[in-house]
This record gives sequence, structure tokens and C-alpha cells, in this order.
Amino acid sequence: MMTPHWQQQLLKYEMVRAAKSPHHRARASAMAARTVHKSAIPITNPNAVKPPETNGVAKDGEAGITTSPSAKSQAASESSPTIASALANHPSSTVAPVETSRPTAPKPPGNTWQSLDMGGVGIKNIPPTSGLFGFSFLTTLYLNHNQLDAIPPQISKLRHLELLDLSCNLLTTVPPELGMLTSLKELYLFDNQLRTIPPELGTLHQLQTIGIEGNPLEPSLKQIVQKDGTPALISYLRDSCPIPAPPPERVWKHFVAQPERENDPSSESFSLLSYNILCERCATERLYGYTPSWALQWDYRKELILSEVLSHNADFICLQEVDNAQYEEYFLKHLEQHEYEGVHWSKGRYKNMTEQERRLMDGCATFYKASKYTLVEKHLIEFSQVAMQRQDFKKTDDMFNRVLGKDHMAVVTLLENKETGTRIIIANAHIHWDPQYRDVKLVQVALLVEEVEKIAQSFAKYPPRLPPAPSSAGSATTPSTGENNASSRPPPAYTDGYQIPIILCGDYNSIRQSGVYEFLSTGVIPPDHEDFMHHTYGRYTTEGLRHRLQLKSAYAAGGELSMTNHTPSFKGAIDYIWYTTPNLSVNSVLSEVDHDYLDKVVGFPNAHFPSDHICIGADFRVRPPREAQPVRPPPVFPESSRSHT
Repeated sequence: MMTPHWQQQLLKYEMVRAAKSPHHRARASAMAARTVHKSAIPITNPNAVKPPETNGVAKDGEAGITTSPSAKSQAASESSPTIASALANHPSSTVAPVETSRPTAPKPPGNTWQSLDMGGVGIKNIPPTSGLFGFSFLTTLYLNHNQLDAIPPQISKLRHLELLDLSCNLLTTVPPELGMLTSLKELYLFDNQLRTIPPELGTLHQLQTIGIEGNPLEPSLKQIVQKDGTPALISYLRDSCPIPAPPPERVWKHFVAQPERENDPSSESFSLLSYNILCERCATERLYGYTPSWALQWDYRKELILSEVLSHNADFICLQEVDNAQYEEYFLKHLEQHEYEGVHWSKGRYKNMTEQERRLMDGCATFYKASKYTLVEKHLIEFSQVAMQRQDFKKTDDMFNRVLGKDHMAVVTLLENKETGTRIIIANAHIHWDPQYRDVKLVQVALLVEEVEKIAQSFAKYPPRLPPAPSSAGSATTPSTGENNASSRPPPAYTDGYQIPIILCGDYNSIRQSGVYEFLSTGVIPPDHEDFMHHTYGRYTTEGLRHRLQLKSAYAAGGELSMTNHTPSFKGAIDYIWYTTPNLSVNSVLSEVDHDYLDKVVGFPNAHFPSDHICIGADFRVRPPREAQPVRPPPVFPESSRSHT
């Protein structure tokens, strides 16, 4: 019995075979458009006032000019910041919650034409240097009914293609690089000489039809298509594809030479990792259809995650999207074996769930080396709850309609170095993802900073730790632990919260050009900033935002990473480690992923990277708080210097 899918395949096969004349599709499209214009009788309102031309250029739809949908979208983007934000290919669209579908491909650059018909013109060869591969805006390309015996790998540059017709050529193979065209929905390979399909095409998770009829194809592959359709073949290719070579190991990029650090006996340093690990319930084939099913399995991914964080031996590990079950049963259990203790909170909606549902609810977890640090306090910041407590927010509809429904949070830990008494505050945050809620992201980060500033002021009021007891006489000749290093100093005394080293890290779902980045790095945002999107948030939108933490991104000195999140729809930096510059400086950062490797993968997770985010890290040097200068006593002059009466 013939399946409906195979019936559709044969129908398309006949249509493609009939399109053998030169530029058949282009001529048919032009004829159809011309027919529509000739047959249509416009009915106009005689009382309507003709709209004026803008800068001497006819507006869209006038004077018989037709504009592509993408060009209209671009015009809409330019006319309104709000519309622009909705249309823009923003990184946050890659971090949707599990109940929301993610866009699967970026929009092509705006252009008045997006289809190219080069069919039936006798092309024998397309050189790798062809200008064709510069047309990155193309969504449709016809190369059918030619005499091509090979397709250059450079076709992978046409990332926005949705339809590619290579039918009726002399192809014996197709390049594996076709697997990079993850926007493809139709791929016609009819009437060639193909015996197999490269397994790399398994990443074409949006493909609806792969046209294979008319090829001496391996029977097992053809049977999959005939019986279960194109999606079944793509799944088979994806899961059977050999694992490619891993990238070179990421190294630490040093800003301060190791000998220089070792020559400073009074220096104190610590290292920190931040990593959105992609929780188990979100790692679905619906959201990550380009990832082999076995590489999405938690049992496979968790081993890679643990191996990654342990390999750097960091003092602090800050993880996002850690669910209750995996925190208790896996991470805490294994990290305790390496001297770590942890703090974890789930997102607020877990309170209304059953016990089984709570186990799968994710949140943020911070681990610290218990042999080196003492946990003094821990705080949960639920942004929606903090917003409700603000008097200036209570009468704003935007707070109720936009902020309260977003279930995001931060875990703040207050720690003290057991040896030196140095205090550290670490805020591990996960900010909202949706690009249409840039205002909410900015509000959440503003609330985070305000709460951290309050916590720091309170922490500074704690009395300093008692100095270590003097060593016994019997060990006078033996240097005590910590001698000739930072521990030889008395414990620091903090008179102000801004003297305490503070780290803000996590998944901020914001690019470098965002209001979030601007606020954290400059400390100031005007009340009419475009990322407020004309919404009202009390003093935030009447007075603006301001903080005194003097923050800087750990990667800023050497240039922000080119990406911390990589999917077919986005590749960019949205995870950060921020530090307070008056009391911390950066020794080194964890470098980025090899660029040659990235050019060959459509996105994460994959066999080598267990999350759609990568781990970021930094090593810091602590600057001790400046001691207050003692008050000088009044001068005492000798008797001989006094004037005589």
C-alpha cells in the first residue's frame, strides 16, 4: 500500500521532471504575476487622499512595485523599536521554556528577491569561488536539469535556503556540508545517480521532503522514506552519523603571567565557573531536532557536564537549569567527593506542584570548596516576589501583566575564606529569555543589583573573623600554614558593603548591545531607555537606573566571547561573569571554543557539548580593602618655637 507521503513524493517528482526548460520556475512565476495584474481591476475610493511620497520614493505597494515579506519586516523594524525587537533575531529566542516552541532558523537579510532559478541552462560546473555563494539571503535555489556532477561544499554558506532543487543532474554524491542548511524544508535530488545519502544530512530537522525517486539508492534508505516519510529518514541519518573529531581543549587565557602571580606572596585568588547545563525536561527532540537522540539523553549529558566542571578545579561552580532530582541525586553526591558543598533553589512555581513534579523543576545551584570557604548566609531572590514588594510598582499594570508571570530567580551566597577571612558575595542568576520582553529583563537585573547591594551592606556589618591563634612555642621554627602569603595579614575589616568582592554571574539572555549589558557595565540607564519599551515601572521609568558596584565583565579585557550559546537560530554571547573592579582583578579566563570546529557544527548540544550553552570561567585576584588612615594627632611644638610676649 502506497503511503500518502510517497504519493506526494511522486507528484513532486513529476512536477520537477516537467520543469526542464530554461528558467522554467522563473518564467512561470513571472507569467502568474503578470496574469494577476492584468485580470485585476482596482477599485479605488475617489474621495481618498493620495498619500504623499516619502523622500521622493513610492511607498510599498504603489506604482506596481512589489516587496518581499522580509523587506516589509525590515521596514517595520526600522519604524518602531518595539516591532523591531519582536522581529529581530535575538539570542533569547534560543532559550525558551519547554512549553514554547523555538524558532528554528534566523530570518534572512532583507532583500527584494530571495529566489534564484538557474535550472535547465546546461551548467556543468560551479566553482567554489562562485559569486552564487555570496547570496546569503536566498531562500529558494533551482539548479535542476543541468549537467552538474558535483556541488561545492561552499553551498553551506546559503544558510537561509528553504528549498533546494538539484534534480536531473549527474550527481553521484552530495556534499555532507548540506547538513549545515538547517532551514531546508524541501530538498529535491530526483533523477541523479545517488547510491547513498550522507549521514550528516541528519541535522536537517525541518526537512519535510527529500526527493529521492529516480536514483539507484540503497534499498534500506528508500524503504524508510516510502514507509515512514522524510522525517524518519532524517532521524535515522542523525542517530547513525559517526561522531566527528572533538575540538581542541579549551585553555585558560592569562592576563597576568603565572610567575608574576607567584612572586606576590600576599596575593589571594579564586576561580569561578558559570554554566547553563540545559535541564533534562527541556532537552527534547522537539526543541533540538538536530541533536542525535542519544546525545540528548540525560545519562549521556550529565557525565560530560560533571567532567567539564571538575576538570577546571574551580573554587566556585555556578549552574543554571539544575532540577531538584539531579541536584540531590547526582551533582551534590559527586561534587561532595571533591570537597564541594552546595546551595540550590528551584523556580518559584515548584510550590504549587506535586512531589513528582517538583523533582523536575529547575533552578540555580552554587557549589563552593568547603575546605577553603565557609558559607555564612544564603539568599533566594525571586524577581516577581521582590517586584510585588515595591511600592512604586504596585499601581502599574505593566508590573502585573509583564513581570509577575515570569518565574526567574537568583541564588546569592555569602562566603568567607577560612584562612584569610576575605568575604565574597556570589549572585548566580537566570534571567528571562523572551526578546519581546526586553523590559522585563532590565527590570529583573535592576532588582537583582538592588538586592545584592542591600545584602552587601548587611554583610559588611558583621564583625571580622578572629585572627588565628599564635603558634605554640614548640613549633616556633616551623612556618605556620599560610605564612608568607595572604593569610599572614590580619582578617580584613569591611566598613562598607562596596568593599566586599562581589560576583554576578549566570545566564542573562542579553547580548552586548542590550540595556542589561549597558546597565551592568556603566551603572546608569536613563528612564526613557528603549529597552523599557515604553512601559511603566515606577521610579525605574521616571528616574532611571543606577548602581554603585562598578562592575565589569570578566571577558571584557580580552574581548567578549563570540558565543556562549549556539543553536541554528542563534550564535552569540548571553552568559556573563561580572565582578566589582575596586576589589577584584582578572588573572585569566576560560577561552572560547575552536572556530574551525564551530564552522562545522549546526549547534549545541551535540556529542561533545552537552548543553546549548558553554561553560565560562574566570580566575580573580582579590584586592584587600583599603585601611582607613588613622586620625593624625594635633601637632606638638617645642617650647623654643613659641612666640614670646
